[in-house]
Parts: sequence; C-alpha cells; structure tokens
Amino acid sequence: MKEQNVQSLDRTLDIIELLATSPQGMGVTEIGLQLQLHKSTVHRLVTALASRGYIEKDQKSGLYKIGLKFVEISSLHLHQLELKTEAAPMMRRLAEMTGQVTHLAILDETDVVYIEKVDVVQSLRLYSHIGRRIPVYCSALGKVLLSGQSVPRQKQILKNIIFTPYTENTVQDPEVFFSELQKTTKRGWAVDNEEHEPGIRCIAAPIKDFTRKVIAAVSISGDRNILEPGQDEKFSAMVTEAADAISKRMGFI
Repeated sequence: MKEQNVQSLDRTLDIIELLATSPQGMGVTEIGLQLQLHKSTVHRLVTALASRGYIEKDQKSGLYKIGLKFVEISSLHLHQLELKTEAAPMMRRLAEMTGQVTHLAILDETDVVYIEKVDVVQSLRLYSHIGRRIPVYCSALGKVLLSGQSVPRQKQILKNIIFTPYTENTVQDPEVFFSELQKTTKRGWAVDNEEHEPGIRCIAAPIKDFTRKVIAAVSISGDRNILEPGQDEKFSAMVTEAADAISKRMGFI
C-alpha cells in the first residue's frame, strides 16, 4: 500500500513538472504519452490536482496548465524570504538595544510560527527555535497577529481554539481574549505576561506590507524581572519602532 502511495505521488509530481514546462498546456492523452501513463491514471491525478487549484483546465481547449495555487504558495514563500532578509538588521538592532531575544513570527490558523530568531549572549536562554509553534491565545505575537485580522475572522479562529492553560496567567475565556485583541488593536502592541512560560514576559508589535495588511510580528522575550510591567511603555516603544522600520521595508506607508 505504501509503495502504491509513493508511486501515485511520484506520478503526480511528474505531471506537475511536465505542465510547468508547457506554458500552452497539455491534454490528458498527451500527458499520458509523455509520461507513459494510462489515460485513466492521468485523468484521476489531474482531476485531484485541479480540484485543489494546483492545475487549471482551459474550458475551450481542454488543456491543463499550472494553476494559481502554485503562484500563491510561491508568493508566500518568496514573501517570507524577503521578510526575513529585510527584518534581520532591525531584529539584531532591537536585540542589542534591549538585551533580549528577538523573534519574527507569522500566523498559521490558531498557531504562531517562529520564522526567525536573534539571540543575545547575556539574555536568558529560551526554549524557542525557528519553526516552533505556539498558541495565539497565550503569546504577545499571537495577540498582535490575530488583532490584524478582521473581526469575523478573529471570531472564526476563536471558535477553533482550545484554551489549554500553560501557566496560572493563561487566558482561558474567549471573551476575555477577544477584549485583549481589541486592546491590542487600539494601542498597537501586545504583552504576554507569563501566559505561556512561567517567569517569561514578551512584548510584540505588528509588521504590515504595502496593502496595510498585518503579515508578521516581531517581539522581545525575557525574564520578568527585566521586562517588568513598569517598563512596558519603554520596551514597547522600541519593539514598535523596529516593527515600523520593517514594515516600511515591506512597502508599508
């Protein structure tokens, strides 16, 4: 069964790679001849690909071409690469100014995903790495990223969240968290007050692109005795300044 699945995957990728080099498109019969596959096999695979938007069928010619889904995925990937490149100098400067670990993250449904990290020698060592996921409801990054979504989208995501407590400060009430999102939107930055890890506080601010859409967030994380509440205004100004600088590099005006 596993061998059949791998074989189907190989054939699917063969079709994608073939169509990628055929800008005029190809029909089921031609694809079958090129790849030495039975017509019924090709039809089954192209139907599945078309249903997901990875390839498209021209209704007049009946030919298949690469679909917009690939363009979307490629754009997202290139956007992230560009974002990381543009954000790196500002993240290093923020880390040097504050003496705290700096993270760059994006939103993925109910999770925050770290896509870049800058450590500083004198900072508290945190359990974080590029690719790590944390819940939106107990992180400053999550609050900022979710506050950049429309209210209907926020409520939709909230319905899919299971509010599991990580610390005694973790918000477990959807209504309380929704109020926190509104507060975040109003002031332009968010705080994680030991809501995900005991003893660790974080401050985050949004990064926007040329469409004024929140595409990412940057944060600092550190010991509660350094990032203590009385210093929130001071540190939030630094984080917001870094986020604004990155936003400008991403085309935000």
